[in-house]
Amino acid sequence: MVFQGSSVAISHTGKVRSNNQDSGYAGSNLFAVADGMGGHAGGDVASSIAINRLAALDHTYDTPSDAERALRDAIADTASRLIETVKAQPELAGMGTTVSALIMVDDYAVLAHIGDSRVYLFREGTLTQITTDHTFVQRLVDSGRITPEEARYHPRRSVLMRVLGDTDADPELDTFIMPTQPGDRWLLCSDGLSGVVDDPQTAKALGQGLPPGRTADTLLRQALDGGAPDNVTIVLVDVGGQHPVFIGTPTVVGSASNPTGVEVPAARPARSGWLHAARQAANEPTHFEPAAEFLEELIEEDRRRAKSRRIWWVVSLVGVLLALAAGLFGAYSWTQTRYFVGADADTVVVYRGIQQNIGPISLSTPYADTGIDLDDLPAFVRDSVEQTISAGSLTDAQRIVAQLRETSEATP
Repeated sequence: MVFQGSSVAISHTGKVRSNNQDSGYAGSNLFAVADGMGGHAGGDVASSIAINRLAALDHTYDTPSDAERALRDAIADTASRLIETVKAQPELAGMGTTVSALIMVDDYAVLAHIGDSRVYLFREGTLTQITTDHTFVQRLVDSGRITPEEARYHPRRSVLMRVLGDTDADPELDTFIMPTQPGDRWLLCSDGLSGVVDDPQTAKALGQGLPPGRTADTLLRQALDGGAPDNVTIVLVDVGGQHPVFIGTPTVVGSASNPTGVEVPAARPARSGWLHAARQAANEPTHFEPAAEFLEELIEEDRRRAKSRRIWWVVSLVGVLLALAAGLFGAYSWTQTRYFVGADADTVVVYRGIQQNIGPISLSTPYADTGIDLDDLPAFVRDSVEQTISAGSLTDAQRIVAQLRETSEATP
């Protein structure tokens, strides 16, 4: 059965990149996003090859299992085509692409995924990330070493652990089948969107109930407002819903939309790099597929970074505690320059400090017992002493004591 719903696909270069290495597809039953990598037009070629191969799957299927098998075969064939392309054009060595694809079969969504593009499901007001990023930082999150929020700003957040590239003819894919229902909104996007626009913002845009085209425009505008450092590709699919069903010519966006194919510039002199021995880049690459030894270096670097963070935290805490202690000591020292006149059980006493206490801690101590009996003072004077009389200095306190002594001697 042909999918009943509406969809849109849009792609934008972003505010930093000079070319668009993303590709997207929205057809009758197939929807896909591919985020290419590898400078010198390599990413453009890789994502275009992936989308053009997947486009052949845009038809009806008897069962979801048939669609899942077709996705696996097509993506494996794409990997072979990437390898063959690099053999024919060595200047494209190091190119690759993510793939996130969705085929609608009756009441089921059949998904295939590799890389860090994402598939989300918005259902009954709740946004759920369906795919798992195949990235280094996602492994750190899964192992509990960093939080999802820390992963958003981790310096290695673009390091891919799995990708459709030019070296592996048998890529490890995630494929699964999920039931879907009228009212569901499926969002496929490159990390140019998910890396800039957070999930609450995305959920708010999807929850406004606007047609797919206007919703995708809203999400793109949010990515651009956030700086859009990478290409942004969005494919939005509504299952059923209130908006008119559109089934017609498939929409192809990004690099794959170039009808004459991607023009590969003449090869530039190779330059050595730590991550790839010979990689040309019109833009700084944003993705890598690290070898095992490089992964170990990344893990060790992350351990060093975590240790540095702990040391910094301890040093900062000690600094705060020392500053607090110095402040408390300074405040206490100031209180010991103050005096007041008060009473103990039966005599007038000069105290050093201030009248206040901090919990059980007294901020004053007896300085001198004057020997003046409280009973020798008039009642109103005795009350004043018992309530304490502030003195600006020791001299001032001694003056108050002299006045009290005169008063006590004059009292009959």
